[in-house]
Amino acid sequence: MKILTIGGSGREHAAVEALHRSGAEIYSTMKNANPGIMARAKSYKLLDDTDIDGICEFAIEHGLEYAFVGPESALEAGIVDALDNIGVKCAAPTKAAARIETSKTFMRELLKKYDIAGNIGFAAFDNAADAEAYLEGLTTEVVIKPVGLTGGKGVKVQGEHLHGLNASIDYVRDIFADNIGGGQVIFEEKLVGEEFTQMVFVDGKKIVPMPLVQDHKRAYEGDVGPNTGGMGSYSDADHLLPFITSADRENAVCILQKIVDAMSAEGCPYVGPMYGQFMLTADGPKVIEINARFGDPEAMNVLSILETSFADIIRDMNAGKLKDDVKFKSMATVCKYVVPAGYGTDPQSGHEICIDEAKIRASGAELYYANVNVVDGRVLTGTSRSIAVVGVAAYLKDAEQNCEDGLRFITGTHICVRHDIGKASLIQRRVDNVRRLRP
Repeated sequence: MKILTIGGSGREHAAVEALHRSGAEIYSTMKNANPGIMARAKSYKLLDDTDIDGICEFAIEHGLEYAFVGPESALEAGIVDALDNIGVKCAAPTKAAARIETSKTFMRELLKKYDIAGNIGFAAFDNAADAEAYLEGLTTEVVIKPVGLTGGKGVKVQGEHLHGLNASIDYVRDIFADNIGGGQVIFEEKLVGEEFTQMVFVDGKKIVPMPLVQDHKRAYEGDVGPNTGGMGSYSDADHLLPFITSADRENAVCILQKIVDAMSAEGCPYVGPMYGQFMLTADGPKVIEINARFGDPEAMNVLSILETSFADIIRDMNAGKLKDDVKFKSMATVCKYVVPAGYGTDPQSGHEICIDEAKIRASGAELYYANVNVVDGRVLTGTSRSIAVVGVAAYLKDAEQNCEDGLRFITGTHICVRHDIGKASLIQRRVDNVRRLRP
């Protein structure tokens, strides 16, 4: 398989490594010089993820057959439609299908129209005056989100990020004034519970689930600080999570299948990886958001233990012939991101990071480069997450230790890590929280 990969983050590096294990011939476009992807690609070009013409020219130049699309920005720009027009087969959603992520209003209204379980109360507005009036009339707290894409950083929760009505109104005004996420706002019911991620492969009709993962959005240890794109994540060897039952997982998978069915009924069938973020509540799983691609960092957890050829999965999704027997190793994983100091508020970019790849892998961990650039042979931080280390082992405690062992071989003066991710004490807090919710 000659395949184009689009994007230069940790998610895309993990996909490239999985494709490399599958024997694929890799060609890559990315906006940053990701050294991990560059090392695996037969050819690469630095292009913005939304440079549709440039990406298509690169695909034509190299006679590429398939494409893996990582970033949501490329999906929103219509890269799949454009590649399909030149004969490149994509295991990723069209612009119309990607609305399940690029428009939170579309997603909520789809679930409402088809009476899909897991939906929650919501109200969307395209002007500040009506949004403010709605806020002023509320008697319960809500979650405030820009309707469009914000890189996972636009969500603010009343009572956690926003204290008092004035703070909420100020944020709503910022969304409209600064055109954040397209300059529209959606208010959603505030859920109480534990978040988890269920990703699935989709071929237009059929879905195949991946192992469950739990992400950690808050910037600082102890689950405090601003929301980020995700500081790290873990998965367990049984492909569940310590606070999730098989029935909970089946409910989440059923919700995703009904969403895929609804997309087909709407005339925009969904193909590619799909990310379902759920809140496990006292009433079962509720939908927080649906993403039209792999999660980041969750992709690194599941792709690190994928046994089935990823190239074959991409081919089968595109052909509408996805097989049931996609296999993942029965191993636990813990992923922790090295990020630039100030990430989440004011990230400090352009600083050198030193990495000993051989010692990281000898420690039992995997390494994935993300938002970094190679300049004159040096790896420099960008404004987002820099490098992910993923520990893999039979037990969570050993995977977490392997991850920590690997992190010792990454050094720099302006970097930070959330070391509590995957530790037994933090996981136990999740378990205890669910026990309180569902005694």
